[in-house]
Amino acid sequence: MTGLAIIIVNWNVRDLLAACLGTVQADLAGSSLSGQIWVVDNASTDGSVELVRRQFPNVRLIASDQNLGFAAGNNAALQAMGFPDEATTDLPEAVLLLNPDTEVHPGALQTLADFLRDTPNAGIAGARLVFGDGSFQHSVFDFPGLWQLAIELLPRPGRLVESRLNGRYPPARYEPGRPFRVGHPLGAAMCVRREAIQQVGLLDERYHMYVEEIDWAWRIVSAGWAAYCVPAALVTHLGGQSTAQTRIASFVNLWTSRHRFYRKHYNPLKVWLAARIVRLGMRRRIRQDAAAAGRAELNRAELAERQRAYGQVIKIWQGREYDD
Repeated sequence: MTGLAIIIVNWNVRDLLAACLGTVQADLAGSSLSGQIWVVDNASTDGSVELVRRQFPNVRLIASDQNLGFAAGNNAALQAMGFPDEATTDLPEAVLLLNPDTEVHPGALQTLADFLRDTPNAGIAGARLVFGDGSFQHSVFDFPGLWQLAIELLPRPGRLVESRLNGRYPPARYEPGRPFRVGHPLGAAMCVRREAIQQVGLLDERYHMYVEEIDWAWRIVSAGWAAYCVPAALVTHLGGQSTAQTRIASFVNLWTSRHRFYRKHYNPLKVWLAARIVRLGMRRRIRQDAAAAGRAELNRAELAERQRAYGQVIKIWQGREYDD
């Protein structure tokens, strides 16, 4: 496997994008891969498009005049390559979805491509992610279920947060550098085999932000492919740089996308139980924030904004304000 396409969907993180592209180009140059780099810019206003055109003329740029989101942004590049048409003969053998707030370490791209080439049942290969200071970051997870919701939203012993019940794999699994099978990797660095994309199709664009890569991985794994973490492929991931610009909207988008995923893939009983947990959790947060405001730890404007967001999430998980 030699053909690798890298897709980076960008929104107003010009300097991070420049650093990311620099590491990707350097790693490709030091590999045996024939690679192509795609940047899909979601109507940035910070000069990102001009930077790509000026400093990275060999990058294939799609400059959208609107914010397409993550799924539609990646799909725009996939369709430009020719996916999911099985008759197209010049498709890359693998596609790496890469966040702009990442930096690829030397050898990571070759390692991911080689793993997919040498592992016939692998449809997805995820990199090992670390934070900017090199510290451990969870890179792969089990598919979400009821336990994860309960641990995130309801009172629980702190030790459960890092447990397998919460979909986490222990740090020791990453350390030997040996690949291991997982539910799904983060979309920050997720490499997908050509045949898997052709079989299941593109990302579901009804997810505007969040969970779209989990949905894609679910469909790929359900089609018979396996997903792996490949710890030898190292990528620094700062995390949340674009979504931090719209924090409250991002919170509502997250819980809207989670609701869509549960409704799409789980049976009605599980969806009902999940909705009960979410509604209880949001009401708990409403009480906690009100108490914080009473202690002057939260100003009135921020309290009102948060309360509106919690209320909107409750309505979504009650089946209102939701469009299938």
